[in-house]
Amino acid sequence: MFWFLLITMVVVVAAVTLAVVGGGDSEVLPEVAPDQLVDPLPAARPVGFADVEALRLPVTARGYRMADVDDVLDRLAAELAERDARIAELEAALAGAGPRGDRRDEEGGA
Repeated sequence: MFWFLLITMVVVVAAVTLAVVGGGDSEVLPEVAPDQLVDPLPAARPVGFADVEALRLPVTARGYRMADVDDVLDRLAAELAERDARIAELEAALAGAGPRGDRRDEEGGA
């Protein structure tokens, strides 16, 4: 058993040494082009839940690419502001119309 462990350890050390030193003058890892946002949020229509759920931001060595994250957050903030304005507009229109049920009750009860 001792000889088996000794031979296994020698083989592992030799393999690691060859892997590290065997690279020679060539680069260990080739330069890779940075990831790009493959499927950005749609520009022609409002952003939906499925769009946000399917969004995958590219990862760099220290996290996400700040430019891509900023673009996505700016777009989502604009969409939310637009929807909030539309909701406020509809609520104001609804409040201006007055409750119809009260008028019917008053007319029918009188």
